[in-house]
Amino acid sequence: MNQQIQHGELAARIRAAYAGTPIAPIRPQLAELDVDAAYAIQHENTAHWQAEGRRLVGSKIGLTSRAVQKQLGVDRPDFGVLFADMMVAEDEPVAAGRVLQPKIEAEVAFLLDRDVDVEAPTVIDVLRAVAYAMPALEIVGSRITNWDIGIVDTVADNASSGLFVLGGPIRRLDGLDLRALRMQMTRREEVVSKGTGAACLGNPLNAMAWLASELASRKRPLRAGDVVLSGALGPMVPVNSGDAFEANIAGLGTVSARFA
Repeated sequence: MNQQIQHGELAARIRAAYAGTPIAPIRPQLAELDVDAAYAIQHENTAHWQAEGRRLVGSKIGLTSRAVQKQLGVDRPDFGVLFADMMVAEDEPVAAGRVLQPKIEAEVAFLLDRDVDVEAPTVIDVLRAVAYAMPALEIVGSRITNWDIGIVDTVADNASSGLFVLGGPIRRLDGLDLRALRMQMTRREEVVSKGTGAACLGNPLNAMAWLASELASRKRPLRAGDVVLSGALGPMVPVNSGDAFEANIAGLGTVSARFA
């Protein structure tokens, strides 16, 4: 089968799953660990949704935490795109079924006020570009049945993106030790996840530099105004209807989400 046709068919299968029925893993249809093919499928769906009028607002980095990599059986980070309609306010209940097989994780979000358009971006380039940091919750989901994913499954599926919530306060990086941040997430006051900034590739800024390099290599650099979710600080937690979560990231702030 022509590779472009195959990618188009797999992209269409993933889009169809958003209607509510997960699909079987796609990795049997791709060459083993062909991550570039998986990103081509992701990009095809991104272009499809943009043509339908959805607005890109940034990126998400996934699989930055060893705990999450272990949970999902993968060994490297990945990235996906964020659309404006994926953002949920803290006081907005998430409707049941809006995300397939939802799980939740706490992380640091960054807002950029400069492009990162050099060929081989470093942490210094990212530091120059970041305007603000804030606490965030990412509600991840999988269109693959039972989260039976390998790296190509999650990459093709927009890095298992779902929704995201931004908290506060919004802070500049001055005086903020991102490695030392301590996160505790509760579900109705029961602690369900803990972690640190160092769990995110050693420092959330390392994750940002990794993303900037990946995007630069694909000629899609980070841009001023982008929101970036930098990756989980601790294990992700399954979500059930009626749940309410709050993450406190000591030194940064708090963020909450609730489910109808």
